[in-house]
Amino acid sequence: MATRHQARTAVVGLLYAYDLGNENIAKFSDEILEEDKIRNKQKEFSNTLFEGTIENLAMIDEEIQNHLTDWDYDAVGKVEKAIMRLGAYEILIAKTDRAIIINEAVELAKELADEKSPKFINGVLDAIGKPLASK
Repeated sequence: MATRHQARTAVVGLLYAYDLGNENIAKFSDEILEEDKIRNKQKEFSNTLFEGTIENLAMIDEEIQNHLTDWDYDAVGKVEKAIMRLGAYEILIAKTDRAIIINEAVELAKELADEKSPKFINGVLDAIGKPLASK
């Protein structure tokens, strides 16, 4: 059975494909998840994350942009964007524990992005989640 980490890894791939212009990727998400052996509850979890992120993409992107310092959002790598978008969705909308999501995002960045990405993603997601932590 797939883990939540594996499910999130697959969602990052789907978001990456979507960002590359494959807006029909949602039609193939079940097949892609099946290829990654993500089934049953983890498949539902993955689809919820992917669909929720896409449905809230404009708000998520705005939130990320508001917390970038000295960075042009268009210059951020697509893998990093996918990881941050998923993390922001889980923090802001799914209301998943911020520490868990930041840790997951950092692990995803270590696996999928370049060596500077984990620290960058950690900083952005931490900034996004701080106002919620004080409530």
